[in-house]
Amino acid sequence: MLANRPRLRPRGEREPGVTRVDLAELTPEPLTYLGQVAYLELAVFERLTRVVGSAPRLADTEALSVAAGRVLAKHHGFVEEIERLGGDPIRLMGSFQPQVDAFGLIVSGATWAESLLSVHVTTGLLEDFFVALSGGLPEGVGSRAAHLLALDSGEAAIKGVLGYAIINDPRLASTLAMWGRRLVGDTLLLARSALHSSGEFVSGERYIEPVFSELIAKHTRRMDSVGLTA
Repeated sequence: MLANRPRLRPRGEREPGVTRVDLAELTPEPLTYLGQVAYLELAVFERLTRVVGSAPRLADTEALSVAAGRVLAKHHGFVEEIERLGGDPIRLMGSFQPQVDAFGLIVSGATWAESLLSVHVTTGLLEDFFVALSGGLPEGVGSRAAHLLALDSGEAAIKGVLGYAIINDPRLASTLAMWGRRLVGDTLLLARSALHSSGEFVSGERYIEPVFSELIAKHTRRMDSVGLTA
């Protein structure tokens, strides 16, 4: 039997001085969690594949195709986890398809460089978020999910391609920096929608904010690593 999902403790039980909750307290059911992450990884693969198809250099095509393959491997890993728990991957992923696809359109970018940065930024934010959320899953499921999310998705290759593009067109830096900032809000909205809503969810909003601040801090470091200002 799957473990019951963690619930927020009543606010009266919070220790004095506590200013945040652990995201694990808002983790959805294991199969719901796995279905959403499995489809998110598949959607990232599809977005990255489109970027690969319009890459300006053969070297970019080669580097990004390797990254796409690694993302697809992550997707397959989550499908295997769903099947391990006796779930139907297609049914579970299908329930998230409309929302995730709509998100993909919003963050698609107007140019090839914007599309590639979008993949890098949104995937990083969402994977950081779901790693934090994995702490509320049953032990074996949670550790395997965190391991899959931590696997290399070709980040170095993506950063290298973006860095080359910026060096060869310095004007891209300001445009991409602005685009990177715009991506944060929509990405965090998608992340927030994955939180299990208990009776304490609304009153716990102010406790959740510091968790998202940590995600934004990681985003800032991710942008810095590409030579962009968050």
